Amino acid sequence: MVTKTTPTPAARGLTSAEAAARLRADGPNALPQERPPSPLISLARQLVHFFALLLWAAALLAYAGGMPQLAVAIAVVVVLNGVFAFAQEYRAERAGRRLRELLPTRAAVRRDGRRVLVDTTALVAGDVVLLRAGDRISADADLLEAHSLAVDESTLTGESVPVRPEAGARVHAGTFVTEGEAEAAVVATGARTRLAGIAALTRTARRRPSPLSVELHRVVRTIAFVAVAVGAAFFGATVLLGPTPSEGFLLAVGVTVALVPEGLLPTVTLSLARAAQRMAGRKALVRRLEAVETLGSTTFICTDKTGTLTRNEMTAVRVWTPSGTVRIEGAGYSPEGRLLGGPAAVDAVRALAVSAYRCSTGRTRRQDGRWRAVGDPMEAALHALALRAGADLPDEPELRRYPFDARRRRASTLTASGLHLKGAPDSVLPRCAPVPGAEDALAAMTARGLRVLAVAVRRPPDLPDDLPAGLPTDPDRAERELTLLGLVGLEDPPRDDVAGAIASCRRAGIRLAMITGDHPATARAIAAAVGLAGPDAPVVTGAGLPRDEAGLGRLLDRDGVVVARVTPEDKLRIAKALQARGHVVAMTGDGVNDGPALRQADIGVAMGASGTDVAREAADLVLLDDHFATIVAAVELGRATYANIRRFLTYHLTDNVAELVPFVLWAATGGALPPALGVLQILALDIGTDILPALALGAEPAGHRTMDGRARTGRLIDRRLLGRVFGVLGPAEAAVTMAAFAAVLAAGGWSWGETPSDGLLSTASGTAFATVMLGQMAAALACRSESRWAGRLRWTGNPLLLGAVAADAVLMAVFLGIPPVADLLGGGPPSALGWLIALTAVPAVLLADAAAKAARHRGTRPPDPAGPPNPPDPPDADAVRSPG
Repeated sequence: MVTKTTPTPAARGLTSAEAAARLRADGPNALPQERPPSPLISLARQLVHFFALLLWAAALLAYAGGMPQLAVAIAVVVVLNGVFAFAQEYRAERAGRRLRELLPTRAAVRRDGRRVLVDTTALVAGDVVLLRAGDRISADADLLEAHSLAVDESTLTGESVPVRPEAGARVHAGTFVTEGEAEAAVVATGARTRLAGIAALTRTARRRPSPLSVELHRVVRTIAFVAVAVGAAFFGATVLLGPTPSEGFLLAVGVTVALVPEGLLPTVTLSLARAAQRMAGRKALVRRLEAVETLGSTTFICTDKTGTLTRNEMTAVRVWTPSGTVRIEGAGYSPEGRLLGGPAAVDAVRALAVSAYRCSTGRTRRQDGRWRAVGDPMEAALHALALRAGADLPDEPELRRYPFDARRRRASTLTASGLHLKGAPDSVLPRCAPVPGAEDALAAMTARGLRVLAVAVRRPPDLPDDLPAGLPTDPDRAERELTLLGLVGLEDPPRDDVAGAIASCRRAGIRLAMITGDHPATARAIAAAVGLAGPDAPVVTGAGLPRDEAGLGRLLDRDGVVVARVTPEDKLRIAKALQARGHVVAMTGDGVNDGPALRQADIGVAMGASGTDVAREAADLVLLDDHFATIVAAVELGRATYANIRRFLTYHLTDNVAELVPFVLWAATGGALPPALGVLQILALDIGTDILPALALGAEPAGHRTMDGRARTGRLIDRRLLGRVFGVLGPAEAAVTMAAFAAVLAAGGWSWGETPSDGLLSTASGTAFATVMLGQMAAALACRSESRWAGRLRWTGNPLLLGAVAADAVLMAVFLGIPPVADLLGGGPPSALGWLIALTAVPAVLLADAAAKAARHRGTRPPDPAGPPNPPDPPDADAVRSPG
């Protein structure tokens, strides 16, 4: 249908001089861009966060204490870690930029009275743009003329069905013309468009600190306070025990360094980076490293419908004809599929499909290896239906076309074989002869949430002989005396893997809500089809949401809620309301309208293939394959990452206990027992030998129970972890270490309170060093699980850990067997007695760990069936399934 506004001088367009003047006054037609921080600033941020500052302080103390080697070593750790973290996030940012879909670079406008192509950035208010099917609209504009125009506004509104604006209506930047042609006068460009307004709303939303960031800051603050307090206490003790203040200061620095897990920072960074790489291998691009762990903490997912749960491909799934109902198998725009129904009904569907094809311009075509809609998606679905039905579709010239318009809500085409018509059932059925069963079929399809089209035909001799002249130009007079061919039920089908992914979310205790701009009935049908919402699940509209945040949170804080017809502001309010109730919120989306909520959510998830630039820039995670199931895989990896961080945190702190005990005993004995370890030995343990096993623990694969029960979102360091460190693993390792040290001293003739010779002290200290290393090897194996002892775990479940333990054995030989290195660290090769005792650290640590786990297992009460989904002793996310 053609609609026009009253001609005005503005409809002729601008002159080149007028356009140039307006461009100078208004600026280019481009969205305001957030200026990204310079690479140097991004790198500097990685070098001055709280943990890095703690290590810088340790380096300064070491330098002031006359230990420049220690200071340089700590500084190198901080710099290398900062460079690595910066490189990982910078690479993710560049990958995100490569995903951007550039706005069209050229647009057709009328200037100086003729059609010209200009850069879209040169569009100005007053320009007359010439639109046709396939164009992306680059500025807000008022339609001057519309010829069967259809516009896809799903990126702005979430509505999956194209709208059909008429002359006088406004179209917006960022939307697409799917059918027809139009002329429109530009009224807003750049920052003044509706698209820019939504993008600005996105930028105003601020991310909360991630759960990992909050916990690591708490851990680092605690460690810093304890390290400084204990260091100061030891300095006071040394002054009282007699050494000079300078010696006391050196000892205090050693104690402080011993309590600071220097290897924790690079271990966390590398663990997150490895998890991000694994997610990338599963089609999920992480734009911020901390988002890896945040995914694992997710308790509520707000998902969009179109393109996220569904394919964003209209499909005919059911056809009713007077001869019977036929079910259609097949999805999307592919011609592959089959019709399930009686022979007469299938023949009737073929006839219907031909008529539907005749009065449609949208087509399905194979492009870039897949079948895609060209033009109106619903009409492309009708073409696919005809191909699946095996209908004969010979070329037939059009004699007259009555395009779709919003008043009639139907479209028809006249060919030699008749007048073919399709449209809304309530618009078509009254113009057809009554057919028994049509109304019941319509009600059944509507109840299923299908979009229903009625297809009819008016054949000769019902048509005048002098076609097309004899047919009225008024479509209302021509579209009469019709024969109903049937009703077509269409849907945007769910993705194949969505139902299983939703079931996994439920098993993981994650609540789900559908937040969409689509119609409530359609949203309910899709939610029910994929298992997101049950029959009694509430369906509310954006207009019906409570205005206060508390009331909104109470309404939505349940599983399976469907919210339809939402605005960008609604989605933003929903994210804030759920966060206020303590949820870690993941928000998925692909449209411009999703941007603000994606930024506000704890984890914003955007679509990489079909998503918009605004959505991807606002997101923490980009799904490269647009599959909802990829979110579940990412959540599983996030949970595994959380468990892995607890593993290597336990491992690092166990080492710190063994390193601190020698200084405690030195102070407790009034200096009668020499310190078993030197400061450089401690640094070699923290950075040289602990890093590889800790990284291997960070790569522990997700176990088969990782997604059982709600996420563990509590503190990283809790009573359970501290109990293992200070009550089991640390004391066992420290006890064997001190026993080996004292035994070697005694065997060398040392007496209590005496100062041992340099050679004897070097041998004893080297023995203590070897004992700690061996104990840490055993601790690495014990830390693979919080509930099962190492002997029950499959040894090949984490081959990286076996390689790390072997590498540590080589490092031990280097640190103790190469004289220059041993002299630098202050510990020589152990004696035979020393090796014999040191080797007992392995069974001592493993047996202590096994006994503690067995005792806790015996003391664990069965979970209360009426209690929360989490049992008191949550399933071990790290337990690797054994073969069979």
